Amino acid sequence: MKKVRSKKKLFLGVDGGGTGCRARLVDEAGNVLGQGLSGPATTRLGVGNAWASVMRAWTCAAEEAGINSSEAVNVMAGIGIAGLTRIGSREELEALPHPFGSICFTSDGAAACLGAHSGHDGGIVIAGTGSIGLAMVGGHEVRAGGYGFPISDEGSGADLGLKAIRFSLRAYDGRREKTALLHEVLHRFDHNPANVVGWMDKATATDYATFAPLVLRHADQGDSVARQIVQSGAEQIDALVRRLLEYGAPLVTLLGGLAGPLEPWLAPDVRRRLKPADGDAVAGSIILARRLKP
Repeated sequence: MKKVRSKKKLFLGVDGGGTGCRARLVDEAGNVLGQGLSGPATTRLGVGNAWASVMRAWTCAAEEAGINSSEAVNVMAGIGIAGLTRIGSREELEALPHPFGSICFTSDGAAACLGAHSGHDGGIVIAGTGSIGLAMVGGHEVRAGGYGFPISDEGSGADLGLKAIRFSLRAYDGRREKTALLHEVLHRFDHNPANVVGWMDKATATDYATFAPLVLRHADQGDSVARQIVQSGAEQIDALVRRLLEYGAPLVTLLGGLAGPLEPWLAPDVRRRLKPADGDAVAGSIILARRLKP
């Protein structure tokens, strides 16, 4: 990495997510000077913990770039944080002392959207453990879905897993055919519904999402129930994309672990309005940083 040897303005982008935090420091020309990684940076774990993770990632990036603490005043920082929409989270973060010349906060989703479309109007639909649609249109952020599993997040990995378990229990009762998918799901619980109930009492969205690869594999193999589940999930992603287009997003980018597997299942009119991402969420946070005034 190129080392910093001047007092020129620098830009820090941070993508603070539920599984980890990434930081990238660039100069005015966009050259990467340093990068850093740390643990989760989501307000779900507390604003203080999220901020500590951001600062660890920044410190790693600064060390790689050869920057000492006194030079942080030259840094404009754009910080994307998971869970920023939680009541009071933004206000708490903005009240914290920081070493930078200027700082701004946004959600990790908004940062991903800015990065995907190079700061221009556009939308993203994230299909991973959860799901959400988000777009930037005319400088305004608009959203669809993403209220959390199980009340929302349709078309997500957790949603696919929930349907697979639900249908497997129906098959156990003889209320529907026991296909290969449903047999394998039941086998994981020793074909005992009591085990399913016990698991359910402690299961998280991530736990449900572990069944999504199983559903996708059986769908590819022609299993009728698996295909039904995947097609239903794809229709929900279709609906999110169409809503973003109605908001005024010219194009939409699919992101998340299920983006690739689900894209072939999407409706033709939806697929025509998709585009690859220009950049990642860190790039989006850097775009925000560049808009700041010292």
